[in-house]
Amino acid sequence: MQVIVFAQDNGIAGVIWPTEEGLTQLGIGAIAARDVPTGRPYKIIDASALPADRSQRMAWTVAEADLTDGVGA
Repeated sequence: MQVIVFAQDNGIAGVIWPTEEGLTQLGIGAIAARDVPTGRPYKIIDASALPADRSQRMAWTVAEADLTDGVGA
């Protein structure tokens, strides 16, 4: 499963988990371009690359230099 990661205004990593239906209809690139906030760079990664412990979810960050797959439309 792939997810879309981007940096939110508050510096916390935002993660978009596309549905199977959305992936089938649009594809992950189109979902990213549509759902990532306008002008925000993003990266498409495998969900297994996310930390397994979600208890600290609000502390996750991402370096904008690593967000190289596109920009929200």
